[in-house]
Amino acid sequence: MGYEYEVGDIVKLKKQHPCGSQEWELLRVGADFRLKCMGCGHQVMLPRRQVEKSTRDLRKKEENG
Repeated sequence: MGYEYEVGDIVKLKKQHPCGSQEWELLRVGADFRLKCMGCGHQVMLPRRQVEKSTRDLRKKEENG
C-alpha cells in the first residue's frame, strides 16, 4: 500500500505501545520518522522502512481553514 505520509497525520501500527495505544502522530517525515504516541505522548524515531512495513491505517490531519 502506497501511503502518502505528511506531518500531522495519524498512523495506526501493527504492534501497540506498552501504554495500550496503537496510534501515533507524525512529527517528522523523511528518511527517519519522529512519532508521538497518542496515548502517553512518548516520542520515538524510527526508520521510514520500518514505519511503512508496520502501518495498518493512515488518517489524514484535519484541515482547519
